[in-house]
Amino acid sequence: MSEAALDPVGFWSAFKRAHEIVRARVIADAADAAGLSEPDLTILVNLDKAGGSLRQSELAAALGWDRTRISHQLTRMSRRELVSRERAGGVTVTLTDTGRRAVTAVHPGLDAAVRRHFTDKLSAQEIETLSSVLRRL
Repeated sequence: MSEAALDPVGFWSAFKRAHEIVRARVIADAADAAGLSEPDLTILVNLDKAGGSLRQSELAAALGWDRTRISHQLTRMSRRELVSRERAGGVTVTLTDTGRRAVTAVHPGLDAAVRRHFTDKLSAQEIETLSSVLRRL
């Protein structure tokens, strides 16, 4: 086993650095091209993945955001008509037609950016192994 594998803090630091670099590059490519901020893109993609609608608390939990942060971001996005919020025993966040068009338009660029900055740099075996590890965390 390599010395790096035996150093948990060094391994954590390498993981964190790789995550930050890949995240920043992917977001810069995809969000900038679509005219969206990183938080916009993150919320739109998560809502789309969930079928277009989620309870605000579930969305916040999925993103690891606190209630204040998600509320402020959703207010900004509502003003731009990317999402709507409805109160009924909690708050449900739904993609609007504008939000659906935005997330549909960003997908090709997002897919290309993920490939360019992440998956194209890994072998099929490495992707399979990393996927398995990440699902366990």
